[in-house]
Amino acid sequence: MHTEQPKLSKGTMWLIEIALALGGFGIGTGEFAAMGLMPAIATDMGVSEPQVGLIISAYAFGVVVGAPVLAVFGAKLYHRHLLLVLMGFYALANIASAFAPNYESLLALRFIAGLPHGTYFGVAALVVASLVPPNQRGKAVSRVMVGLTLAILIGNPLATWLGQSISWRYAFALVGIISVITVAMIIAFVPLNRQQLRNKPLAELKAFNNPRVWLALMIGATGFAGVFCVFSYLAPTILQVTGVGENWIPIAMGVFGFGGFCANFLGGWLFDKYQFKAVGWLLVWSIVVLLIYPFTTGHLWSLLIAIFTVGTVAAISPPLQTHLMDVATGARTLAAASHHAAFNTANAIGPLLGGFAISAGFGWSSTGFVGAITAVIGLVFFGLAWRLEKR
Repeated sequence: MHTEQPKLSKGTMWLIEIALALGGFGIGTGEFAAMGLMPAIATDMGVSEPQVGLIISAYAFGVVVGAPVLAVFGAKLYHRHLLLVLMGFYALANIASAFAPNYESLLALRFIAGLPHGTYFGVAALVVASLVPPNQRGKAVSRVMVGLTLAILIGNPLATWLGQSISWRYAFALVGIISVITVAMIIAFVPLNRQQLRNKPLAELKAFNNPRVWLALMIGATGFAGVFCVFSYLAPTILQVTGVGENWIPIAMGVFGFGGFCANFLGGWLFDKYQFKAVGWLLVWSIVVLLIYPFTTGHLWSLLIAIFTVGTVAAISPPLQTHLMDVATGARTLAAASHHAAFNTANAIGPLLGGFAISAGFGWSSTGFVGAITAVIGLVFFGLAWRLEKR
């Protein structure tokens, strides 16, 4: 829990949101870099592309482990101090990843790098939500989350280009530099709220025992897995199925990111207008676009249109994040952080299931069908959550 801080000027709020969004940009670039660099990492490390998929899953597993653990033990800290610790740790882990000597060490370092991810986003969302009126929280959270979508739009294509032009290692070094700049901006612009009500670790865990919270987390863990399933194998799909050169990979990544960038603001607006109901409609939209995706992969322009629409499913994140902060009375830090643990459970499940389908001989395009199945599961969890909300 925390108390609202005194009202700040619009300019001050923008600086706070930019500082926190930059951290999201760095984290998003670090999270998705391996997806665009899958062929380059596979060649350099002497492993298969599905094995590089395990590097993506290792990072996601790090988020799943780190989000609840760091949120619980960080509940006693002021949010500003916790954000500084998390981003400093993230900077070191990504710089270390750039110097990984072999596949096994890179696998371990990506797990370590994932640990602060969820707690950073959760605490950043709590900070901005405490600074705006209640009916503007969804849009405020979406503005901070825009760093994540800009990472897909700009950061990931840039990382992919760096990896193709020089070495994939420079992509992780870039993430480390962005993280250091974020630390400086948090020091400069994010205020220390001494009125913040800090919680005890055991109190966070006890208050987290809430079925509404768990159902919301299950929606994120399953409903968004399909997007990661498609996106993780987009690079080899472009090379092997669409049949165009690797120079189109960063462009396709950017198109996907532009879909997410547009949808991020839409998601915040939808929550402020329709509340939790918005999540259900976005899950239906996800199922539709993922079922269409496999039929578009044979031609470049149809693929680019399809990957834009898959990117728009990112609209589900701000509504789920804000809904979790509403229902998690007494455990807001843990719940807000666990939202990103749930999404990175999806990031672990998606590439894993996609890799199984590809290895079984169903082809690169089958990721769309696999993703649609996980989105249907997410819709089932939404139905259960909706019944509980109506009670």
